[in-house]
Amino acid sequence: MKKSILFFFFFLLLGSGLSFGQTLYRTSVGEVSFFSKTPALDIEALNKKAGAILNAGTRDLAIQMKITDFQFPNKLMQEHFNENYMESERYPTAKFAGKITEAIDLSKPGTYPVTAGGNLTIHGVTKPVTVKGSIMASATEMKVTFVFTVRTEDYKIEVPTLVFNKIAEVIEVSGKLNLVK
Repeated sequence: MKKSILFFFFFLLLGSGLSFGQTLYRTSVGEVSFFSKTPALDIEALNKKAGAILNAGTRDLAIQMKITDFQFPNKLMQEHFNENYMESERYPTAKFAGKITEAIDLSKPGTYPVTAGGNLTIHGVTKPVTVKGSIMASATEMKVTFVFTVRTEDYKIEVPTLVFNKIAEVIEVSGKLNLVK
């Protein structure tokens, strides 16, 4: 799986104009979490194995993770999430491929509010998204944080009527990526 993630990132960045002089920042231990809040139940899960790569020169950003790497406080929730809702065997990964839209020089240390536009693929469905976040840049690392929302129906994630009041229609997704050269 690790090879397929690197392969995906390599071709993604090659296709977006990567040149050998560009500075790449990457991680394989990025954190992505989601939170579903309803009056009946709060559900949260954390994935600490998200792979990400950022080309500081072109501002291209790619993130990919295995759905089964999301950890829940309750193992039964995790089982239902993977088998019934996300169909993880059929759709094993989620990914984002896009570009930071602001014309900022990430080679200069500082903290920058950013917006990334691109395509998000979840549950086999790809949709254009805009994600707000920030980047704290230094000479050796980029700390990326972000928060956005996902509507379950947009990604054809079916929630049975029996548990509809326990799973939010809009899920908050957040992340922390500490990328290094």
